[in-house]
Amino acid sequence: MMVNDESYKQHKIFAKLAEYINFYRRLSMSVMSFATMGTTALINIDTYVYSSIQGTVDSIRTLLEKGRINDCYSLVRKYYDSVIINTYSNLYLEEHRGIENKIVEKINNWLHGKEKLPEFRVMSQYIRNSSVLNEINALLYSDCRYKMIRDRCNDHTHYNYFQNVLLNDSDVYLKNRAQSLNELSEDISSIFILHLSYILTVCEHYMMASDYLEHLECGMTLPENSQHWVAPFVQSAFSNILNKERADIGIVILKNTSMHLKAADA
Repeated sequence: MMVNDESYKQHKIFAKLAEYINFYRRLSMSVMSFATMGTTALINIDTYVYSSIQGTVDSIRTLLEKGRINDCYSLVRKYYDSVIINTYSNLYLEEHRGIENKIVEKINNWLHGKEKLPEFRVMSQYIRNSSVLNEINALLYSDCRYKMIRDRCNDHTHYNYFQNVLLNDSDVYLKNRAQSLNELSEDISSIFILHLSYILTVCEHYMMASDYLEHLECGMTLPENSQHWVAPFVQSAFSNILNKERADIGIVILKNTSMHLKAADA
């Protein structure tokens, strides 16, 4: 399989990446008006986090168009790190801010370049020990897929196998190049599902449709229950991606959310 092969150019990963890029672009704009409580940020910090993630996923697509499967994994590792950082920071803020602790120093210091966040392993363990994510984590980590993704990222980054070297050269024939592309596609999908599951659980207000805020800004009477309406792009990502690929996680999210999220698009 070569870059110029139609089977490569038409691989499902390109359509998936386009979906993820669009989702993060829309989410970045959508959350801008929500204040990041517990910090001194003037604009929601996740606006920039999601925009950065959008750029990372877009860079993966650009490398993939050139057949650089090995290089893609360095960015997949960064994508995974970004998901954990985003989830950790939101969880930590939620669990540590209060009337007597209006500014959460650890996150606020990170925001202003005064302190580093903990290493990946520590943040990941913090997330996995969260009572808020208990049901979700039980399903996400029911097998070793995320450990395997991390191991694959490291193998590719450090050239642990010679085949990983060859996967960066689209002119070299490899009988299992298609298998590696399929594997990359599944790994990126798993990370996206991990992130979406966490966003819809830890920051469920990020699902909110723009109608509610637009009515507030215009001083108009709020439609009944409009604070629970879900943005169409969020509903689409949930029903067409997460719920189709991990219906078990979808059931848990639907059971625990106060938002008007549905299993499928209307």
